[in-house]
Amino acid sequence: MAEVKAAATDSVEARIQIGRVVSNKMDKSITVLIERRVKHPRYGKIIKRSTKLMAHDEANECQQGDLVTISACRPLSKSKTWRLVKINERATIV
Repeated sequence: MAEVKAAATDSVEARIQIGRVVSNKMDKSITVLIERRVKHPRYGKIIKRSTKLMAHDEANECQQGDLVTISACRPLSKSKTWRLVKINERATIV
């Protein structure tokens, strides 16, 4: 029974991602770029892979370049199944 509960909590933790906002031009929506580093299966070189996810930003508080935490939720639209949890770091304005 404890193993089943542990497996359920692992899947919940995996549904939280940290990424950088690359677009906030939509109303109550942001595009978040999530980068990960993987090892090439044959050559062993570490390469970057990235994924873009649409997330719901209820208050329109994110700016382009912000580092944010997003969490999976129920489908909000055709492409939006993530929501903004918090803004970890604001983008520097130059």
